[in-house]
Amino acid sequence: MSNLLWKSLIVSPAVLGATILVSGTAIASPSGSVEVAPETDVAQQPVILAQKLDQVQRYSNEGNTQSQVTSVSQFSDVQPTDWAFQALQSLVERYGCIAGYPNGTYRGNRALTRYEFAAGLNACLDRVNELIATATADMVTKQDLATLQRLQEEFSAELATLRGRVDALEARTAELEANQFSTTTKLQGEAIFAVSDSFNGNPAGKTVFQDRVRLNLQSSFTGRDMLNTRLAAGNTGGFGTDGTSPSGETTQTFDVGSTGTNNVVIDKLTYEYPVGPAQVYIAATGGQHSHYAATNNPYFFDKTDGGNGSLSTFSSENPIYRVGGGSGIALNVPFGQGGGILKPSSVTLGYLASEANDPNAGAGLFDGNYAALGQLNFNVGNRIALAATYVHGYHGSGSTLFDSGLGLTNRGGAPVGVVGTNAANGLSASDASSSNSYGISAAFRPSDKLSISGFVSYHDVTGFGANDDYEAWSYGMGVALPDFGKKGNVLGVFGGAQPYSFNNGAAGNDIPYQVEGFYKYQVSENISVTPGVIWLPNIGQSSNNEDVFIGTLRTTFSF
Repeated sequence: MSNLLWKSLIVSPAVLGATILVSGTAIASPSGSVEVAPETDVAQQPVILAQKLDQVQRYSNEGNTQSQVTSVSQFSDVQPTDWAFQALQSLVERYGCIAGYPNGTYRGNRALTRYEFAAGLNACLDRVNELIATATADMVTKQDLATLQRLQEEFSAELATLRGRVDALEARTAELEANQFSTTTKLQGEAIFAVSDSFNGNPAGKTVFQDRVRLNLQSSFTGRDMLNTRLAAGNTGGFGTDGTSPSGETTQTFDVGSTGTNNVVIDKLTYEYPVGPAQVYIAATGGQHSHYAATNNPYFFDKTDGGNGSLSTFSSENPIYRVGGGSGIALNVPFGQGGGILKPSSVTLGYLASEANDPNAGAGLFDGNYAALGQLNFNVGNRIALAATYVHGYHGSGSTLFDSGLGLTNRGGAPVGVVGTNAANGLSASDASSSNSYGISAAFRPSDKLSISGFVSYHDVTGFGANDDYEAWSYGMGVALPDFGKKGNVLGVFGGAQPYSFNNGAAGNDIPYQVEGFYKYQVSENISVTPGVIWLPNIGQSSNNEDVFIGTLRTTFSF
């Protein structure tokens, strides 16, 4: 009986005769002769002919395995009034071979294309064949078998095409599975080539060509979680890392995470997964607050200091997210219904320790350097985002305030921050310190072609030794024009004050401003080129120092 159901699925392709195109209203008679429609329909013949030619083209483009139709009648859709429609609907109801749509119907009484109908018919054939194979053939009546056989005969071309497509898809899937290195992991990569030069200041006139490469293995085990394992290497190094001038002020995003020697390291290992409506973030190494907390600085911020946002670390994000980093856990919990002007919002909590792997005294997950973050995120309407952030940190002797948990040093061996002046980063070299940081960030998108964002942060540092207390400030605002000149491009200008302090041994009491302009040009989906200029007046918090200009041409390859 199974053979009876499937014998007509193997259908040889038939050649579409030229007689199909003789007339848009011609139909094949039982004797093989051609009958012409009444004279009253002659005026509609060009329209009908055009429709049928369009259908011929559409069917011919369906795929290389598609069989040619065998009669003009096969061009028409299956109407709810057709016997085939009603017959299949009856089979669907009796045998539960529901196909196509979640509600078990064909979307009301609308007409079906012949391929939609064939998909439903194929599902019923599978269901009946399953009943036969499981020795429950008595559930299938002879009348239904006859109906199925008639439906197979009328829709044989579509069934054969459908079967061919399924076979081709299975073959492609098998080939993909045979050649992929993992069924749970995909590889993403980013390579940055950067040519930079500094003008004026100290040092000046140094043209460098540097690189940073990252390979990110993203694994998902449930479809909702994500394990990130990132390999990184690079030879970049910020201007001023020779021990004579501040490094934090001149640091660019591609300097962060670079080994400086092109040695390969695992610089990030994190796992994110949902627990109910909340999202959990766990970092074994390389964790950053900006990984899990909303920074509200679109088009300037590129997660994990990638190669598609601003050039400088200052323009990228509020410096408060640079306080601490490393290993730990974070939780993002949504709240609010969002029925009014205040849309669904969230609260974010996180804890990161930079010495979590060190078992020595004064180190470890809780006894070493750490930073605990709390943040409230609000969405007002669809175009305004606000965040209020608090970070409490503990910093051992010889640390810097804005270190991102990386423990960076300049070529002279002195600790340096990822952003900000030496005075703002200058924690005690002999005693530990604690810090309380407060920040506000906001983003406003008046249109799809304009984005305005900004931040303010205040940092209160309490040293455990004598005269180790100080305060630091930072603020900035940027304007971005997405899709400027071409889809994917971004024109951005960001200005403000780098993190600075007037009561921590500063060389002067001048505010270290910064202005950056860049234009990211999307060459292709995987390549972007970003020229930009960074202007740094009052570098080192002193107007006696020359203004520094840094010009950079960054090329980013993503794959």
